[in-house]
Amino acid sequence: MAHARHSGGVIIVMSFVAALLLTMLPLPEMLKGLRPEWVTLVLIYWCMALPYRIGIGWAWVAGLMLDVSTGSLLGQHALALAIVAFLALKLHQRIRLFPLMQQGFAILVLVAMAQLINLWINGIIHTPPTSWSYWLPSLISAALWPWLFIVMRGVRRHFRVQ
Repeated sequence: MAHARHSGGVIIVMSFVAALLLTMLPLPEMLKGLRPEWVTLVLIYWCMALPYRIGIGWAWVAGLMLDVSTGSLLGQHALALAIVAFLALKLHQRIRLFPLMQQGFAILVLVAMAQLINLWINGIIHTPPTSWSYWLPSLISAALWPWLFIVMRGVRRHFRVQ
């Protein structure tokens, strides 16, 4: 029995590193609330594009890296991303059938779910958000999804990531 040869592991890791760097990029104070959830978006893309390769383990590691880089409670983002990865893996065939604009609504739900889990954990440790602007990254992420999908698909095809 022939085994399929996987390639492009470096590209996958580099896309997560780029997402982490975009998350850590300094922004002016008035724009900080508009930062998309880059790591969550990249994770959802890879879960949909390569569900046999990217899964909950990748989500957990990416979440731990996000926790360390943002200084949040260790495991907070890891739990949220693991749940999002699980749902993205379960629903990837359905979501991929939708046009990109409609996929944005599914992405909105997945990113909002990650934010809801983080909100719940922040509420437990007594650091809840102070305004409704907490949910803006979900909306921004959903709006950016079509462009991110097109760029990531181009990178995946160019480097023949399988």
